[in-house]
Amino acid sequence: MTLATPTKLSLNWPVITFMAVIHIGALFALLPSNFSWAAVGVALFLHWVTGGLGITLGLHRLVAHRSFQTPKWLEYFLVFCASLAAQGGPIEWVGLHRHHHLHSDQSVDHHNSGKGFWWSHMGWMLYEVPAKKEIHRFIKDIAEDPVYLFFDKYFLLVQAALGVVLYFLGGWPFVVWGVFVRLVLVYHCTWFVNSATHKFGYRTYDAGDRSTNCWWVALVTYGEGWHNNHHAFQYSARHGLRWWEIDMTWMTIRLLQMLGLATKVKLINNEQ
Repeated sequence: MTLATPTKLSLNWPVITFMAVIHIGALFALLPSNFSWAAVGVALFLHWVTGGLGITLGLHRLVAHRSFQTPKWLEYFLVFCASLAAQGGPIEWVGLHRHHHLHSDQSVDHHNSGKGFWWSHMGWMLYEVPAKKEIHRFIKDIAEDPVYLFFDKYFLLVQAALGVVLYFLGGWPFVVWGVFVRLVLVYHCTWFVNSATHKFGYRTYDAGDRSTNCWWVALVTYGEGWHNNHHAFQYSARHGLRWWEIDMTWMTIRLLQMLGLATKVKLINNEQ
């Protein structure tokens, strides 16, 4: 495995420090005093809320790709959920993701898988990211939205507020599991889409990059592991295209459709 490291980029110490704190904080879950099944349940529930509803359904399929439309109040709720995933502000997240699709696995792709598994998984974010200087070209639809601007600026304070609520609900076990353990799990599940699904699995389509379909990534990311399908048809709301490619987020979109909360759903047939 190649562990290519840039020589011209400066280390991003705020990000390095933050990631170190979150991962060290998660280790406190090993203390018997911080364990309870209720706390584990809180972590799993918030994993779905922040990683599933927030990142996968909200920022990715709804906002970044506009694969479907929802009432604005629901869009803002999903952006709120995504902000609790603490993967940067929603505007920056969407801009970087759209930039990635334009340059997938090319030299200017900020998590180019050609630089090795570690780099595409999380190494890239420990350095300054030149692509951030270009994202203004990709975010014109949300750049002036006051709700997006609020969460882009205050997502860490929102996370802190969640920690306070969890403390009053269940003490330190809820904080350790509901914030630190949950964030670590959501982070690495999300990052597997950048790393594992550009290395492991199979390719159904020639998408012009190294994207693959990886079943185990799909399981932990609510359907995002069918990444080759997604890169081939990036505006499709459905990523799991074969009967065995289970896509929980697509099931959620179908439920929203039945409730009248998801409209103009884009699928491959519509695109073709």
